[in-house]
Amino acid sequence: MIVLSIVFIALGTWQVKRLFWKLDLIARVDQRVHAAPQIAPGPAEWSAISAASHEYLHVAVTGVYQPDKTVQVQAATELGAGFWLLTPLQAPDGAVYLINRGFVTAEGAKLASTAKLPTTPVQVVGLLRMSEPGGGFLRHNDPAADRWFSRDVQAISTRHALDRVAPYFIDAELLPGDAARESVMLSSGQPVAGLTVIAFHNSHLVYAFTWYALALMSAGACFWVVRDERRQHRQQAFLTDQETHHGKQG
Repeated sequence: MIVLSIVFIALGTWQVKRLFWKLDLIARVDQRVHAAPQIAPGPAEWSAISAASHEYLHVAVTGVYQPDKTVQVQAATELGAGFWLLTPLQAPDGAVYLINRGFVTAEGAKLASTAKLPTTPVQVVGLLRMSEPGGGFLRHNDPAADRWFSRDVQAISTRHALDRVAPYFIDAELLPGDAARESVMLSSGQPVAGLTVIAFHNSHLVYAFTWYALALMSAGACFWVVRDERRQHRQQAFLTDQETHHGKQG
């Protein structure tokens, strides 16, 4: 019982440490999201890209879209089911960045496929997102058929013969005035940007309370067992003493 209590206390303490780590992560991400946009990490920095240090970084990149290599990735959003439109953007130095231009409905996707994009350089501002390899829940990407359930940068790049591609994609942010035009954009096949969901599962406090409660229960059980054993020992000693006393009297 004592060993169990120690183990439960250790697990509870570990969860408390994880809680403070998660709160620090949330604070850092919030700071990144609301900071002024910085130039998106270029080829020289790609090897150092990680979720811990770069996810949700507010970035900007300039280049020319390659609309013929746009892919549709199945999506479920607050606006319903549909697709993300990912289009490569080639920067002046030749580096390529996958831009998630936003969400379109299934009907809108048909219209979006024929929509024209600017042929001149544009600047895209948004949030840096890490690649999503493999596919979605119980659904695997099918590159051969160009069917995508996750934004797998490497697989999409290979499928469309893209070179010098950043190991991340960028969620384009909502442009001023687009929020008021959301319904019009959806019906006309224009992608609605700015739908990035930033949420962190944080149950560490609940887990910590659970482990500490189990530690307390184990300690309580240990106390009752020890007390009961001592009481039984005293009763046994008393009975033995009584038997000895009566034996002497006899």
